[in-house]
Amino acid sequence: MPTLGLIGLGKMGGNMRTRMRDAGLEVIGYDRNPDVTDVASLEELVEKLPSPKLIWVMVPAGEPTRSTIAELKGLLSEGDVVVDGGNSKYTDDAANAASLAEKGIGFVDCGVSGGVWGLKNGYALMYGGAKDDAAKVMPFLEALKPDGTDDGLVHCGPTPGAGHFAKMVHNGIEYAMMQAYAEGWELLDKVDIVENVPEIFASWRTGTVVRSWLLDLLVDQLRADEHLSHIKGWAEDSGEGRWTVEAAIENAVPMPAISASLFARFVSRQDDDYAMKAISAMRNGFGGHAIQAES
Repeated sequence: MPTLGLIGLGKMGGNMRTRMRDAGLEVIGYDRNPDVTDVASLEELVEKLPSPKLIWVMVPAGEPTRSTIAELKGLLSEGDVVVDGGNSKYTDDAANAASLAEKGIGFVDCGVSGGVWGLKNGYALMYGGAKDDAAKVMPFLEALKPDGTDDGLVHCGPTPGAGHFAKMVHNGIEYAMMQAYAEGWELLDKVDIVENVPEIFASWRTGTVVRSWLLDLLVDQLRADEHLSHIKGWAEDSGEGRWTVEAAIENAVPMPAISASLFARFVSRQDDDYAMKAISAMRNGFGGHAIQAES
């Protein structure tokens, strides 16, 4: 049975380790936090893995991921495989894949969606890279995807970056969906003729075309605090929305809804935006993203 080395045991990585172990797979985790790590160092992690060595990187995008992959290049050998499961920009994947290929090390980029609920519900996995490399980590991909469905795991293409590009577009769509819910909530909450706003949203969860998991999360938040008075109207963007808009510009694809939802988040950091309370609440609900409390 293959063994996976998992680097990064934060909100998602730790749950992913648990889900894979619950499926009967062997996972050795490494994290700088001594309270959660299985090994003391990256070198020890690599030493404990049988060949071919399979390593999944689940650390913050950008320099943390790039430096981790660069360090792994010096520790791994031909036939080993590195999976980048973080939210890396798709353009980073080509460089990382080319660098690892100099030593015959395979590379798979994997967009992972599921947030803090993935442990229970499974994760949607969008991966790119050579099929032969993906085949080596397939037992772990299968363990992470939702149970009882053929959906939730897709090979987006052999080109490095295909998986992260698909996940980027997913997150861009997510921005626009949350913005629409938030604007509708603000209007309903503001007018005098409407009552029971949380239950109005709850009624949409059955039989209507706007039902979704995001709507479920918003209902939970509104039932706890109808006016979201404990949340400041401020929301961060984690990068994928910007990259989606940039890619749309590069490819001359009109994206008015996603672009507007991204710019709305920028506005929230200049002035307290009432609708942004709902977006902040939803982001906290699915991903555990930080909120700013009203003072």
